[in-house]
Amino acid sequence: MNDKYIIHFISRTRKKMISFIEKKLLENGLNGLIPSHGNILTALYENNGKLTMKKIAEITRKDKSTITPLINKLLEYGYITKEKDETDKRVTYIIITSRGNQIKDKYKAISNEVNITAYKDFSQEEKVIFLKLLKKMNNNFN
Repeated sequence: MNDKYIIHFISRTRKKMISFIEKKLLENGLNGLIPSHGNILTALYENNGKLTMKKIAEITRKDKSTITPLINKLLEYGYITKEKDETDKRVTYIIITSRGNQIKDKYKAISNEVNITAYKDFSQEEKVIFLKLLKKMNNNFN
């Protein structure tokens, strides 16, 4: 086996997946949103629509400096709002708005379609092995 192509295929697959998601976002009228916004919205959807910036960074496994521009774009589009904690003004909450909740079903459908497409023709056993191997490779870079 020629293992020098493994990294190449991982990179190509990532690019194709991002293009797939971007296309689905446009098809669903979610213009201006990018795949990374989905991580933030999903974190909020799964946590009663209210999280601190720190917690969002932790859940999405991204630096605060990385999520700040993503948060700002979601604010601009009206999908979220910011609110200071009343007892500790250093803490800022990110809260999903009604507009943000209106797109929840579209995001869930896109996410489901990505998973169906990604794992098409995979057995359950293959999915388990694949995830185990990807985690192993990921940990090699720690």
